Amino acid sequence: MKQLISSLSALSILFLSCQDKKQVAESAGKDSVQVIKPLFISDTVAHDTDDPAVWINPQNPALSLIIGTDKDQDGGLYVFDLKGKSQQEKMVRGLKRPNNVDIEYGLTLNGKATDIAVVSERFTHKLRIFSLPDMKPVDGGGIEIFLGETGEGTRDLMGIGLYKSKDGKIFAIAGRKTGPVDGTYLWQYLLEDNGSGQVKATLVRKFGTYSGLKEIESIAVDDASGYVYYSDEGKGVRKYYADPEKGNKELALFATTGFTEDHEGISIYKLTDSTGYILVSDQGANQFQIFSREGDAKNPHNHSLLNTVKVLANHSDGSEMVSVPLNSDFKNGLFVAMSDDKTFHLYRWEDIAGAKLKKIDKK
Repeated sequence: MKQLISSLSALSILFLSCQDKKQVAESAGKDSVQVIKPLFISDTVAHDTDDPAVWINPQNPALSLIIGTDKDQDGGLYVFDLKGKSQQEKMVRGLKRPNNVDIEYGLTLNGKATDIAVVSERFTHKLRIFSLPDMKPVDGGGIEIFLGETGEGTRDLMGIGLYKSKDGKIFAIAGRKTGPVDGTYLWQYLLEDNGSGQVKATLVRKFGTYSGLKEIESIAVDDASGYVYYSDEGKGVRKYYADPEKGNKELALFATTGFTEDHEGISIYKLTDSTGYILVSDQGANQFQIFSREGDAKNPHNHSLLNTVKVLANHSDGSEMVSVPLNSDFKNGLFVAMSDDKTFHLYRWEDIAGAKLKKIDKK
């Protein structure tokens, strides 16, 4: 579905690409700092916003939904429309500290292609999985992961990223509060029908370098290019192949300088299947650093810093990006950023790309 939506919007995105690249490049040389304001701010949640995801309605993108975690012992999943208004009938309550959420399209359940939202439930050590857009559980009460880990915090779920391979397999890549520094911090699971219309998860690999400095939370998967990125907080952003058959070699470590506090939310804006931008939250500075998605001519894994944009969202942790037109408000895409006032901020992509950004020191 991600690939289908991207294909349907290809002409629109290609039209935007030249102008978009020009805007980002031109704004790099401006000295004034502009704080970008959201078009909408969501209704507040009960406890603590953390991470958003967006389900794109394939029949009518204007009816797409924003899913956001309310991170608490008595937490839940909030569902918003594209103006940030709560959809009370779709909310999921009673989750035990849901941390991050991600969405994938077309998991076969009971012989039917089903869109899913997968949530990391920290205190139960489970993946919770819900069908979209009805938000009904399809996980049999939850799937325990990181089985066999005994260290403090080593089963406490944090990040979650979903990957759909070219042959249609869907995987969940999960992180935890803490883990080993031997290259096995992240665990990847194949998601399938268990034969009864519920999801089962099979461990397929352990991978991922960890600096040992803080923790690994934000995980973002680029289905089109086949890469997974994650924030090694306090160190940088690491890049690997998302396909377990391609091995566990680290392809890049970038975004290692200029961060005030933690490296947090990672979001990807796609101009084409291979070009675009990677946005990384500089949490303590209320800003996002923008990197090249495609790398450079000599090295596709050399993700250079293009710009920095300040946003109104405060101390932003999780974020999400939509790269296709949704409605008249978000004609060029939608950027959603968590803010620590219990809300999510909804930005137009052109406001992010066309910002008068702080001049970057290229030294």
